[in-house]
This record gives sequence, C-alpha cells and structure tokens, in this order.
Amino acid sequence: MAITPVTILTGFLGSGKTTLLKRILSESHGQKIAVIENEFGEENIDTEILVTDSDEQIIQMSNGCICCTIREDLRSTLATLAVKKHEGLLHFDRVIIETTGLADPGPVAQTFFMDDEVVEYYLLDSIVTLVDAKHAQQQLSDRQEARRQVGFADRIFVSKADLVDGVALAALTQRLRHMNPRAPIEMAHFGAVPLSQVLDLQGFNLNATLDIAPDFLAADEHAHGACDDAHGNCGHASHAHSHHHHHDDDVKSFVYRAERPFDPARLENFLGTMVEKYGPNMLRYKGVLHMHGTHRKVIFQGVHQVMGSDMGPAWKADEVRESKMVFIGIDLPKDILVQGLEQSLMVP
Repeated sequence: MAITPVTILTGFLGSGKTTLLKRILSESHGQKIAVIENEFGEENIDTEILVTDSDEQIIQMSNGCICCTIREDLRSTLATLAVKKHEGLLHFDRVIIETTGLADPGPVAQTFFMDDEVVEYYLLDSIVTLVDAKHAQQQLSDRQEARRQVGFADRIFVSKADLVDGVALAALTQRLRHMNPRAPIEMAHFGAVPLSQVLDLQGFNLNATLDIAPDFLAADEHAHGACDDAHGNCGHASHAHSHHHHHDDDVKSFVYRAERPFDPARLENFLGTMVEKYGPNMLRYKGVLHMHGTHRKVIFQGVHQVMGSDMGPAWKADEVRESKMVFIGIDLPKDILVQGLEQSLMVP
C-alpha cells in the first residue's frame, strides 16, 4: 500500500483552522482527504459541512472525503484508517490532522517517527500553523502553546490581516520570523490560500528541501532570525537596528555554521546528550552536515527527543563544504550547544 502523506494543521483558538479546512475540503481538487480532528476543537467540521449528524467515528462525505473524530488516541485512529484503506472499505489520498487550539504539535509529530505501524503507512509531510493577526501578539505573550505552534511550523499563515494596520502586521511578522526563521509566512484571507501552499510541502523531507530551496537555512537569516540576541549582537552589522519592538519570547531560533568537518562519533555523543537533557524544549532542529569520512552530505532532523539522520547527495566539486544547522526551541542553552558543536569538529 502506498505511503499516505499527512499534514498537521495547528493554530491557537479562533485562528481560522476550520475555515481553511472547510475551504480545502470543498475545493474541487480531485483528491480524497481524510480529516482527523480532536473532538474538543472549538467547532467540529462535520457539524458545518455534513448534513447528517452521526455518532459514527468515521463519516464518508459527499465529495469522497472522510471525517474522523478522535475518540481513542491518534495512533488507533490512524491504524483504523489504514486497515480500512487496505481492505478497500475507504479511499483517501492524504490525511489532515486538525489539532485543538491548545494542542502542542510535538507529540502528534512524534507519532510519525516512533510507532512502527504508523511509519509503515504514513509519512508526515508538514506542520502548518495559523496565526490570528488581531489577537496573536497577546496570545504569543500569554500562552506558551501559541509560541510552540509557531516554533514547530513548516509554514505559517496569518489570518484576519484585514483587521490590523500595516505597522501591526509588520511587527507581528517580524516577531514570528524571529521565533521561526525557516517557515515562510503567508496571508490567509478567509482560508483563501492555494492548495500548493498547504499540501506536499515536504517539511520533514530534508533531501527534498535541499532540492527545492538549497538555501533554506539562510532564509531571513540576515534580516531577522539567526541570532536570538535582543539587540542583534551576533556579528552581523545589519542587525543593529532590527529589533526595536523585540519581544523576549522563550521560543527562539539560531543557526550554527562550520566549515570544518564534524567528527561523527563526537557529534553523535554530544547531540544524544543534548536531546536527552533538553529534548522536551527542542521543538524542531535540522541541518546539512559536513562529516569527516564521507563525500556525501549528511541530513539530520529532530522533533523533541526523536532524532534521525540520513545520507544526502554528494558534495559538488565546486561547492563549499559547510555544515548548516538550525535549532528552534524553548529557552535553549545556545552557549552550551555552540560550545559542544565546536568541540565535536575535527581537530585542525
């Protein structure tokens, strides 16, 4: 059975997840989509779209899509769907999981790396986060769940932008980029976004990311996000005046670079220790590594305590062999991380 791609749709209460989801389901895109929603969500999709009110766990919709509510854990729901698909009882091309507004996307994402049965049938494509332009600044300041959702995102959509002025929107965008420099930020007006910006983003496929955008780690790095110092003191003169309205959020990001190759054993030991100690605070981390002893790039990524690596393409003859890593997390000990990474490089 073909692997089914999965998109996690998250965002704080009232951010417009259901509006976007309804638009995706009602568009004539020719795809059959299974939607899994937490039934504690602020409103249920099936009461809005479906004419029938049913106690069934899985509801077949008129356009061939499927709507499920989680009455067991996520793993059980995914397993049920996989079995029904395998037996020909249900037909769907992809899955969208709508989390509740207060959910931490981390444990949901980890399900797709830790459970063998889930890994066999599903591939996590990306985490898409919606942010309410009118209320986001307050929500981000008050609620760590909202900050976590931004930190996990592969793409961020800002809804209700028409309700704030340009200055407020620019300040919010800058804050979001500071927290997560690797997620493109788009506007979503009443859920009106191209399907290509929501599905098949390949956020968890680093090789694909490299092919699509070789400079993905450099995105916005020189504008907002690579240093997490409130005054921009990270060696780039261009940062000097870029954080006038900086919020000291606990979710921050930083990029690490090194041209000297890593010692594989030392790096594995160090990262293993860091993940064991700080894993719950490490939201997303990924990178392209220049490792001693191989002519190929090594691709690594992680979510919380789950970390993995794979061999990427060969370094090109004219390419600078440089490791680039991005870490997004809550109060991460940047100094300890940088020092440990430096000590994991080959001795010159």
